[in-house]
Amino acid sequence: MSLKKPFLTLWQLLSMNLGFFGIQYSFGLQQANMSPIYKFLGADEASLPLLWLAGPVTGLIVQPVIGAMSDRTDSRWGRRTPYFLIGALLCSLGLLAMPFSPTLWFAAGLLWILDAANNVTMEPYRAYVSDRLERAQHSAGFLIQSAFTGLAQTLAYLTPSLLVWWGLDRDAVGSNGIPQATLIAFMIGAVMSIATVWWSVKSTPELPLTPAERAEMRARPSGFMATLREIAEAVKDMPPTMRRLWWMKLFQWYGMLCYWIYIVPALAKSMFDASDAASAGFREAGLLNGQIGGFYNFVAFVSAFAMIPFSRRFGPARVHALCLTLAGIGMWCLPGIHDKAWLFVPMLGVGLAWASIMGNPYILLADSIPAARVGVYMGLFNTFIVLPMILQMLTLPLYYQSLLGGDPRKVVQLAGVLLVIAAGFALRLHRKP
Repeated sequence: MSLKKPFLTLWQLLSMNLGFFGIQYSFGLQQANMSPIYKFLGADEASLPLLWLAGPVTGLIVQPVIGAMSDRTDSRWGRRTPYFLIGALLCSLGLLAMPFSPTLWFAAGLLWILDAANNVTMEPYRAYVSDRLERAQHSAGFLIQSAFTGLAQTLAYLTPSLLVWWGLDRDAVGSNGIPQATLIAFMIGAVMSIATVWWSVKSTPELPLTPAERAEMRARPSGFMATLREIAEAVKDMPPTMRRLWWMKLFQWYGMLCYWIYIVPALAKSMFDASDAASAGFREAGLLNGQIGGFYNFVAFVSAFAMIPFSRRFGPARVHALCLTLAGIGMWCLPGIHDKAWLFVPMLGVGLAWASIMGNPYILLADSIPAARVGVYMGLFNTFIVLPMILQMLTLPLYYQSLLGGDPRKVVQLAGVLLVIAAGFALRLHRKP
């Protein structure tokens, strides 16, 4: 945030983004395990999207407000640091409690708390990266963040399978029906969440505000209503590039949520002909999803680094469109695969898309927003994620039976179609308005 920001080495870039590893390990545990946890606690498939409402609704409310507040914060701990430290601590407590949920309503309520904590952490962390780096390092900063997302979620997806491989009984469950492997994975996530954020804070502290920046900040109106007015003004003054990102994000995130919610029931059907959550086939599908999910996240981890020169040369919009297309084709083919080994082929496309999703749109955004409003715009950009998710959760139950025949495999194919449509909108972003 000073006039001339120091150029960071690769090690410094890795250190400052390590906290994102912990945040995304938590998200990976949720993506891989919340639908199975809900099923273990008695939920039916048609209601699964409604039970996932916690994340998008809390994100819609929390992230723009926290982003705007962090723009206005001037404390001895820093501008963004207080938010992602507090959020990481609350997230750790939520992860510890989740696998002990005694009832469906308890797990759904706890997910609201867990997602609120993650949201308090997320956008100030993205703003911190944008604050800390010169524009020339934005590609490296955000794509390394994407790489840590891939690595963290690889481990989050694979942890239950690794625990079974190390000798834990795959059929060992608690009194609530949740596998012991899931319980231990969530405990590991609780440690990861706070430990990695603490490392980033200690190793790469925020840059101090300049006297001019501090004076400008203190001249602004303060208080909650001033924060809300700041958000309203930011919406009114939203940069054209950010507005054009909406349509791509709408189809992209509607599709990704379709995939995450229904992939375990879809694999249970296509691979094991199982739909009963208490069956061995359904538990096996959960472990299989961890393996293929871990694989696509590992692909995301590796490809995020490789994507940096391609995004610089061809533009982040073109690279993003290609990755979304490959993922869409893979998701369409997935339900027709009955050999476990072949499941990993479409995951190559999903991994490329996930690396791109977590990096390239933020490159486009960071290059188009004013420095004084990085926090609020990063928070508002999250509404481009959560609004499509809320739309999916409210609409999919309405046509799950009538249009999709109550078949989770068709939901995964729908996700593929939506990602290809999102790729078309991403290509439009390469052309200037």
